[in-house]
Amino acid sequence: MDILKLIGREKELFTDDIQRNEKALSEIVSSSRFLVIGGAGSIGQAVTKEIFKRSPQKLHVVDISENNMVELVRDIRSSFGYINGDFQTFALDIGSAEYDAFWNNDGGYDYVLNLSALKHVRSEKDPFTMMRMIDVNIFNTEKTIRQSIEKGVRKYFCVSTDKAANPANMMGASKRIMEMFLMKYSEQITISTARFANVAFSDGSLLHGFNQRIQKRQPIVAPNDVKRYFVIPKESGELCLMSTIFGENRDIFFPKLSESLHLITFSDIAERYLKHIGYEPYLCESEEEARELAHTLPEKGKWPCLFTQSDTTGEKDFEEFFTENEVIDLNRFQNLGIVKNEALYDKKLMQHFTDTITSFKQNKRWTKEQLVKLFFEMIPNFDYIEKGKYLDAKM
Repeated sequence: MDILKLIGREKELFTDDIQRNEKALSEIVSSSRFLVIGGAGSIGQAVTKEIFKRSPQKLHVVDISENNMVELVRDIRSSFGYINGDFQTFALDIGSAEYDAFWNNDGGYDYVLNLSALKHVRSEKDPFTMMRMIDVNIFNTEKTIRQSIEKGVRKYFCVSTDKAANPANMMGASKRIMEMFLMKYSEQITISTARFANVAFSDGSLLHGFNQRIQKRQPIVAPNDVKRYFVIPKESGELCLMSTIFGENRDIFFPKLSESLHLITFSDIAERYLKHIGYEPYLCESEEEARELAHTLPEKGKWPCLFTQSDTTGEKDFEEFFTENEVIDLNRFQNLGIVKNEALYDKKLMQHFTDTITSFKQNKRWTKEQLVKLFFEMIPNFDYIEKGKYLDAKM
């Protein structure tokens, strides 16, 4: 499947920047030791492959998903083969004692890349999953930064999201708060990060769901008013690696907007996707009609689709990579922009956040309203609107 054409592009975004910097990239990677945390997710797999094919001295990959880790190794062996360096994978939860024992046993890395995240807007529908999102996106990040500082790691990279710029949902806001913690610890270790677009057909994404719906002979459902920027998995890996190797302290890399990168609706991609696999989209009026027609339409070369306006909590009409108040460098790379940051953070506010979350956990009781209130205290211009409806309540 040509993912580029499905998202409306003819060529990859970062080819020129990678080619111009390949000599330095290869020299640095081949002489360095890497730990990739959350390396079995879509972005983690992509950046792991970008590192592997440049023959690092050491490449260790940690992820909680044993099955995805197995697929990562199979993919690498089938695509690239082997390297002389130390390549190993570990099925570990980075919040666990087992991970701490793993770290204490080694910790000998030049670069630590943290790709772990709870990334779905769906994760904020209940206070319990939301707390895990806070743990994974913020406190596990803080923990692994502290460990990196203690072991003298040269550079820490952590992936952020375009949804952290003027966040409209709790997931994006958790990443914005994570960025505040990055600013704090950047006084003790060099840190860079990246904000980027949706990764097309990544695990768990709506586009990945299109494949599942076809296999299960179910309707294609998508919003027709939500626009997103899309990159392909390989581009996500390249973006992360470029930020890891070339990012200066506190830099946030992002894809530079151009005629090649533009907003596109999910419904537009759905129509292109169906036509690509030989079906004509058939627009339905309701979930019931779409489910019923899924039994008969495919034989006629058509596929039932339900395209509606978004009416769920946390969905933003469009995405942006930076805010008007941030300092931007658009000159260093051809297709990569950089947000330049100073180490600005409110120490008392961050301590208040940590203390409040700790108190909730100790009492083993908290509400979604309490968490939302705390996020508003951290981000006064937080553009969150509770609509009382979530994606799990829709087909």
